[in-house]
Amino acid sequence: MFNRAAAIIERDADEIREWIQNEVGSVSGMTAVEIQYGTELVRQGAALCASPRGEILPPMKPGQKNYARRVPRGVVGVIGPWNAPFMLSLRNVAPALALGNAVVLKPAPQTPVSGGVLIARIFEEAGLPAGVLQVVPGDGPTGAALTTDPNINSIAFTGSTAIGRTVGRAASENLKPVQLELGGNNAYIVLEDANLETAVDIGLACSVFANGQGCLVIGRHLVHENIAEEYAATIAAAAADVKAVDPRTNSETMQGPLVNQKQLDHAVDLTRRAEAAGARKLVGDPPEGLYFSAHVYDDVAADNPLFLEETFAPVVGITSFKTDEEAIALANASEYGLTCSIMTSDAGRAMAIADNIRSGNIHINDVTSLAVAWAPLGGVGYSGNGTAFGGSADLDAYTSWQWVTQS
Repeated sequence: MFNRAAAIIERDADEIREWIQNEVGSVSGMTAVEIQYGTELVRQGAALCASPRGEILPPMKPGQKNYARRVPRGVVGVIGPWNAPFMLSLRNVAPALALGNAVVLKPAPQTPVSGGVLIARIFEEAGLPAGVLQVVPGDGPTGAALTTDPNINSIAFTGSTAIGRTVGRAASENLKPVQLELGGNNAYIVLEDANLETAVDIGLACSVFANGQGCLVIGRHLVHENIAEEYAATIAAAAADVKAVDPRTNSETMQGPLVNQKQLDHAVDLTRRAEAAGARKLVGDPPEGLYFSAHVYDDVAADNPLFLEETFAPVVGITSFKTDEEAIALANASEYGLTCSIMTSDAGRAMAIADNIRSGNIHINDVTSLAVAWAPLGGVGYSGNGTAFGGSADLDAYTSWQWVTQS
């Protein structure tokens, strides 16, 4: 069934892409990522169905069978986000189903089709029995009902830290396990021995791609003082060439519109406060409708709102450092702890820094936005409660232990 669902995603890729673009404004590159990752998640579900999960334990007396097994939690409530609706809903739905649970999916109100209806249709056509996956479109009160309903045994939430706190409190009142993947203000550490061209390419892509509207985007560019000026000038020049246009008419663009007026107001307010706090703007034009051009700032102090807050907009904020110890301190000077990238030609130095970074995920000489179906991804601090999705973490998310003895 899961392999059939994956084939349906590949067959219907154009329709899925159109729905994501119509509901979110995602660029073609981002929709391609959603479809590829969504397909991987469903195929990983097929593998989960046959994966061994349990332990044979020593008997307590002769002839006794003694073992522990993983059993489904029951009904999993999934509350999906709007920014990458198809793949981030599937990230919870596919493994929860594969491990024997029923699922109630509430997509974000901005993306009821790409984050909900399409997924239900795919699994229905693939042969999932009726009623095992239910989609309930709605807004905040609908999600609140999921977290408090006694018939829902577990909650998986992807979204903002503020709403994640509310979900976590409500779930705990009912003693439900809850998986939270929340916001990010991710550090991108560029050491003086890094390949500057590669560092700039990754730095810009992970700030502007998906219009900056992602939990895994770069929030803070921490650049060694020896190369900070050149890095700032180079990334500003590259950002000036990025034009925000309608991705439905330009499949090559890196940047489209923000999702709605609320996100535009957030971007305008954040950049205004960043400038008032002393950040120096190198690039950035006034918005046109929902199109917010890439902005680049340097001289971003550690008490600047652009350093402290989740950006969720196509904004680059550059902060320089002198020593590795200072880079570590700056990286950890955030309430968030989702992902971090370190750019350097010295692998040992990178690992020494990585060992001291408080983050759920660390990548060396790569993008901050890495995600694959078979690896656990989660955050700490304001980015999550230490839980994760993907790989072996799915067993923790969607099953519980049951001890069985037989004499």
